[in-house]
This record gives sequence, structure tokens and C-alpha cells, in this order.
Amino acid sequence: MTLSRQDDARPRPAKPPIVLTIAGFDPSNGAGITADLQVFAAHGLFGVSAITALTVQSTFGVATIHPLDTDVLGQTLQILSSDLPPAGIKIGMLATAAIVAQVATFIELLSEKSGNPFTVPIVLDPVLSSSSGAPLLDPAGLEALQNTLLSRVSWVTPNWRELALLVAQPVATLEDAHHALDALGRRYPALHIVATAGDQHPPTDLLRTPAGAFHRFSGDRIDTTSTHGTGCAFSSALLSRLVLGDSPLDAVAGAKAYVTGALHHAPGLGHGRGPMDLLWTMRKSLK
Repeated sequence: MTLSRQDDARPRPAKPPIVLTIAGFDPSNGAGITADLQVFAAHGLFGVSAITALTVQSTFGVATIHPLDTDVLGQTLQILSSDLPPAGIKIGMLATAAIVAQVATFIELLSEKSGNPFTVPIVLDPVLSSSSGAPLLDPAGLEALQNTLLSRVSWVTPNWRELALLVAQPVATLEDAHHALDALGRRYPALHIVATAGDQHPPTDLLRTPAGAFHRFSGDRIDTTSTHGTGCAFSSALLSRLVLGDSPLDAVAGAKAYVTGALHHAPGLGHGRGPMDLLWTMRKSLK
């Protein structure tokens, strides 16, 4: 089919911001790379991706993990960033210390290439274990994350279990989370830290800013088994809101509202912890 001159003259849509996700692949499409890309699309962004590991899993949980060759990951990140420079980066499952080191080196190279500190938002979702309890980052990887990566990102979004591992102290109450956030923030002064509490009663998220201020974000408990990938969705939505220009507080509130909507619109698929509807905002706009 040929286009008429009238068609050729139509204004083209503005280029969407490019965002990069560095994460694992979930074949059940509830979390990881494919879920991140849906979140980005739901916010009107163009997502590109670099896979860190393949997983064998379903809504019943993770069976096995197969980390990607670090040279392949490094080449992917280099090629992507040279052609499609990201306006923001989300980091998810990293699996091994070698992959953590590769990602930290990539961010350092971006800073050197820009000639200044790399200032686009970088949101790290510290995926340490799956919701079914399978370890997704080995002990050496956790140490590497603490020593090399946390100082290079601008945001980190642990749940209470992940926060406890990051600071090596128990987190069982909101007061515990407050103390743990403060300890982590003092260790990494440039970090915005969100302790997500989607699996707590009530699900009150807590933000600590680099200035040491704390902000609470309350929510309602949603009775559903379709909770697979809530951490992935929150961190990707947070990055999306930051790239679109939200303030830190508005970005956290917007990400929380987006995940709440995705839970409410979950299609009820699978026989375990099912996926949310990460495109619910797009479906709603079509009605």
C-alpha cells in the first residue's frame, strides 16, 4: 500500500523516552523483563532490555535459574546504550556476583562517557529471592551489590525481607523498617530508599530521602492471589514516573497507585501466584 501526500504530511508523534531494564526472564510473564516492558508501555515509554538470567518458572514458583554469560550481557548493554541511550534504568534480578560487577562497570562507563556523574534515574529492585522462596542472588552477589552497585544507583526498592538482608538486622515492624532504612541511608547518602510493604498488614510503604526525611504511603490490603511481580512492577513504574518528570514523592505515590490498579484488574490466570494486569491503564483508556 502506498501513502498519499496527505498521509506523508501528517505530523509524526513525539519520540517517547527510552528506558532500559536489566533483569531476568520470567517465561510466565508475571515478573522480570517482559513485565518491565509492559509497565514501560503502560506509561508511554519505549523499553529496551538486557537479560541477566533465564528462569524456569510458572505461577507456582521458580524451578531453576540459568545466568547469562557476562560477556554477552556486557555486549548487549554497550550496543544498546550507544544506539538507544536510556533516559532511565531499572535493574532487577542479577543472579551472580559476576553479573553484579558487569552491571556496575556498565554504569561507571556511562558516567565516564558523559564526562559527568550519570544523572538519569537508576532504580534498583534488589531481587534477592522469589516470592516462593527460591534464592535469586547468591551470597557473593549480595556482597558485590552492597560494595559496588548500591553506591552507583539513585533509588533502591527492597521489601522488608530484602531490607533485612541488606542491613543484616531483622525487619518485622514498620518501626524496624524505619531504623533499617536510616541505617542503609547513612551508608549510602545519595540513595532514595523505598521499603515496600505489599505483603504486610497494612501495606504502608516508607520512603527515606537522601536528606534523611521519611514519608509514609498508606494503602489498602487487596484480597487476591494474583500478586506475582509486584516488586518488579513497582520499581518499573517508579522509574517511569521519574523519567516523566514526577517529584520523588509523586513518583512513589504514582507507582503505588499503578500497582494497586494492576492488582484490582488482575485476570486471575494460573493456579499459583498469578500475574497482574500491567496494561490496565491502556485497556481503561480504550473503553
